[in-house]
Amino acid sequence: MKIAQKLKETTMDRHKAGVTIAFLGDSVTQGCFELYLKNGEVATVFEQQSAYCHRVFDILAMLYPRVPVNIINAGRSGDRASRGINRLERDVLRHNPDLVVVCYGLNDCRRDEGSVSTYQNALRDIFTAVQAAGSELIFMTPNMMNTDISPHVTEPKFIAVATDTAGRQNDGILDAHLDAARALCVEMGVPVCDCYKIWQSMYEGGVNTTELLANKINHPIREMHQLFAYELVKIMLEVN
Repeated sequence: MKIAQKLKETTMDRHKAGVTIAFLGDSVTQGCFELYLKNGEVATVFEQQSAYCHRVFDILAMLYPRVPVNIINAGRSGDRASRGINRLERDVLRHNPDLVVVCYGLNDCRRDEGSVSTYQNALRDIFTAVQAAGSELIFMTPNMMNTDISPHVTEPKFIAVATDTAGRQNDGILDAHLDAARALCVEMGVPVCDCYKIWQSMYEGGVNTTELLANKINHPIREMHQLFAYELVKIMLEVN
């Protein structure tokens, strides 16, 4: 990718500008972890410094200590692609990023008729706008959601949510949405960081992936954000 060349050039010439990487996505991108009840309402632990965006920063800072790396975390809890397009210019493109990483799917995978096409069309609009702005682009597939109800989930409100997400995971609803996203990426020439496929491989190998979720529903534990970061940096450092 061009960002790899820019990292190299900036390392060799301190007068060159640093790099800016923006991340557009949902609660996982933002850095949401455990759930808890506050005054009877569902609340979330926010910890942006543990999110994969900032772990990407840590890796690049280690590899390229001379290069200023600016991270724009435009993740938002509860977001989906059809909402992301509405704030793309304000939250991402106005910063003139060298690279935009887009990760949606967890909140987009609904049982509604037409939800797959709605998701794919929204991603198309995002990709088109990013490419028109001259930024490089990576689409990253998300983690798996829970496949069963963890014994650690005892609060009725959380059990209800976990029941719903497990159904959408096990019935292939999320898979159908991500298949549509991958097809779009092939069509538009967008590189895919397919972390979902890695989660699937772990699950098929007997790993209890539900226990790798901080909220036992859809937010990965802090350690699993390192997987996202590592896979993203691998793609970033590919030189065309």
